[in-house]
Amino acid sequence: MVTAIFASRGRGGLCPVALTKADVHDRTTMSIVLYHHPWSRAAGTLWMLEEVGVDYRLEFVDIMKGGQKSPEILALNPMGKLPVLEDGNVVVTENAAIGLYLADRYAMGRLAPNLDDPARGTYFRWSLFAPSVIEPGSMAKAASWDVREGQAGWGNHAAMLTTMEAAIGDGQFLLGDRFSMADVIFGGTLRFMLSTKMVEPRPTFTDYAERLGQRPALQRADARNAEIRDRHGLKAPG
Repeated sequence: MVTAIFASRGRGGLCPVALTKADVHDRTTMSIVLYHHPWSRAAGTLWMLEEVGVDYRLEFVDIMKGGQKSPEILALNPMGKLPVLEDGNVVVTENAAIGLYLADRYAMGRLAPNLDDPARGTYFRWSLFAPSVIEPGSMAKAASWDVREGQAGWGNHAAMLTTMEAAIGDGQFLLGDRFSMADVIFGGTLRFMLSTKMVEPRPTFTDYAERLGQRPALQRADARNAEIRDRHGLKAPG
């Protein structure tokens, strides 16, 4: 099942507006569509959209009933998973890729360092560290996967945690005092891992997560995810 929810911009940010399918076809000004479920990684993609500050539409996909495997979603993402973002004729999947795309296209120089900015290397480094190291490294530890360190792209768990602390360092954000989309990708992953106790709550991590939690865009995204969970009567997985 796919249900449309528009977000219209007002003084307090983006507010949900429920529309019928007929309304959806009539609205052509919002080219960005996020296929979304609040218990999927698309919940974090919502934060990305709020930080970028563009109008967007949410399409609720009922993953509890296998909606992510529907022909409509498979045509966009053969993996049959969320998030999926449509921007006009452009389709982007994978949460980190969506964040990098949005920042480059709509927030260059603000959420993404300019092409000639030396910080761009660090920006990419930690953005991609999240899905390639933090996620599988944390899952490997939690599930007691028997893998050889030299064969696993995420190395070992202790080195991963030390590297994460080094990435955050003594500044407010990954680029020092400059917030970027890298913080949404890396920080969003860390916040999830802390909430599920898959990463130990070291002071560096919890302080960083607390700073991120003060972002108005994150608060709006959390509120929207909560509202959608309540509306659909969704309970936490497990």
